[in-house]
Amino acid sequence: MSSLLSAEIQATCNALGYFDVAADKYYADSNTLETVKDLIRFLRRDDDSYDVRRQLGDTKVLQTDLLPLLKSYWEETDLFDVLLRLIVNLTTPALILWNEEVPTEKTVRNHYLQIEDHLQSYKQAFVDDAIWAVLSTRLSKVLEIDYAERGDENSLIIERILILIRNVLYVPADSMEKRPDNDASVHDQVLWALHQSGMLDIILYISSSPNEKAYYMHVLEIMSFMLREQKASELATAALQRSQTEKLMDEAELLAIRHRESNQKQKKVKMFAGTRHSRFGGTFVVKSMKSISDNELIYHKPLNKLDALNFDVDKKKPKTPKNRMPLVDGSSDRRSAFTIRLFLKEFCVEFLNGAYNTLMYHVKDKLVRSRAQAHDESYYLWALRFFMEFNRCHKFEVKLVSETMSVQTFHYVQQLSENYYDLIQNDRKKLMKSWSRRLHLALLAYRELFLTLNAMDKSPDGTVQDSAKVIKSNIFYVPEYREFVLTLLIAYDELKMSNVYLGDLIETQHIFLKMFESFCGGKEGSLIVQKKAGRKRRRNKKSGVEKGDATTDGAEEATADLNLEGRWDEASPQLSIVLEGGAEFATDVVPFDAASEVPIDDQKADAMKNIQRKLRSGEFENAIGLLRAAREVWPENDSFGSNNMAPEEEFLALRDIFFCRLGRVEAFGYSRNCDRTFGEGFRRAVRDNQLSGTQSADLEFKFN
Repeated sequence: MSSLLSAEIQATCNALGYFDVAADKYYADSNTLETVKDLIRFLRRDDDSYDVRRQLGDTKVLQTDLLPLLKSYWEETDLFDVLLRLIVNLTTPALILWNEEVPTEKTVRNHYLQIEDHLQSYKQAFVDDAIWAVLSTRLSKVLEIDYAERGDENSLIIERILILIRNVLYVPADSMEKRPDNDASVHDQVLWALHQSGMLDIILYISSSPNEKAYYMHVLEIMSFMLREQKASELATAALQRSQTEKLMDEAELLAIRHRESNQKQKKVKMFAGTRHSRFGGTFVVKSMKSISDNELIYHKPLNKLDALNFDVDKKKPKTPKNRMPLVDGSSDRRSAFTIRLFLKEFCVEFLNGAYNTLMYHVKDKLVRSRAQAHDESYYLWALRFFMEFNRCHKFEVKLVSETMSVQTFHYVQQLSENYYDLIQNDRKKLMKSWSRRLHLALLAYRELFLTLNAMDKSPDGTVQDSAKVIKSNIFYVPEYREFVLTLLIAYDELKMSNVYLGDLIETQHIFLKMFESFCGGKEGSLIVQKKAGRKRRRNKKSGVEKGDATTDGAEEATADLNLEGRWDEASPQLSIVLEGGAEFATDVVPFDAASEVPIDDQKADAMKNIQRKLRSGEFENAIGLLRAAREVWPENDSFGSNNMAPEEEFLALRDIFFCRLGRVEAFGYSRNCDRTFGEGFRRAVRDNQLSGTQSADLEFKFN
């Protein structure tokens, strides 16, 4: 940086004002507002080396001037807005400045590390709860304004304060801090300041308010950085008193450290006690070990070093190239101070009870409709895994995570995993680590879905068990779900995926196989595999005697039933994918013939036969559209189901229509008996579901 620019920045910082130690107050200058605007203009004209940003970090203007100004003059709207803009700009993460890529060139790398040091000092300055109290007061006043009357300026203030919280929590831990477990690190101190100022209560309000949907993604990002060092299982079991397990673990850890120190002392004593100096060590002959010649090996070192005899000491080990180094997972868990864990546990409980289902629904809707930023689904996957694990370990209640406990969530996570794997294979080397980390997040979310499904199986509530059966009947029936984890296991690459990812992948496959074995109900640990029955050709024998229509129809139906099972095995995966894919079906389908002389009410059987014909011919979209159109035309008695049917119930209804004996599929005769039994069975299933409040997997429709 030129000395002229450095002097100009220093003079500008000096013109902000001064701090009176005796009065404990910062006094602004008459031109403080213009001075802050000048600093914003300096940052706007910064070059690729970020000289202005580094110079402002060296002068510590944020700690000595900007934050004291914010605390003293937060009621002045114009000055507060400009100060907030500057502080948000200064706390921007260094990784974002370099486009999510850590620089490798020496000079640029030094600039990156220098900005990281400045950010860590900024985070230390935000430990003061008075700063967060000012921001929370300002934020609460803006949120009290009605959403329709808020205006763009107030909306920008909300977004900037949330981004500021994100920037401060994003700063990684200082490597020189070296805080042990159960001690309050700088990150913990910032969380405590947020808790004391009431900012976390405001975040909970935003996440639970339907009028603040625009800030849901910011809230999810803040929570991911808040809880990034926490284990959900340990946080869920935190109590006012230490459990016996924690006491035993701490004692075992202290004993291990004590034994390690004593062993090191004993080694030092054995090394020097009872032996002469190394230069008088003597000469020894090693038995049963040949030297270069045929004689035995001669050893010139002390005997206590004989175990360390190694012929490869002077050899040069081959150096592994950087592009062939195994990928190392840099994530680490840490146990925070006791008080920090207690209020974080309370925060998670309140979030689950009041905001989880609503927030996750709207966040997924934004991601699916591509209304959010690119790759924000990593925060969605983290929240799915963390809060479902917390709910499972705390007080398991399925209703608290019902939004993410569905077949659609399994499909969505699987799609993201496949996309990440393709990007790992095809994207450039610089972003491979980022895609690998996101693939790991998707795998953890997929594993947690199975663990929650397993917990539903063990629930004493029968309705929860029935819901688990419905989900498992869809997951274990489709080959794409069954082979997903195995495909990832086969495609593992140590250069692109970490060892931690491999361990989680093997554990996920083990959980899946145990649940699959339990679902199949095999004896003595064996699995029952259903084989497709071979198709049998029907011989057409001409007879001189004409048999009755009833005999002919019965023979044809008996022959056709032999192939229905095989045809359904081929058609059911495709039908399940069509139902889960959320495709838009045709809405202009007419299920009846308006020109026919038969009344519309008497054409229900014809419509059911048309649905069956389209199912058996592979026209799944048309069959589903026809079923839903018939449901609108004949809503009485739920003959074709109800409008609020779940995809699982609709899948089972289509299966029963597929196997129903309606006579000749080409014929359009009316079968009142089949229509009556179908309607009664369906009404009984819907009535049972309404009484139990869940989706039942044991819906059985009987047809004559």
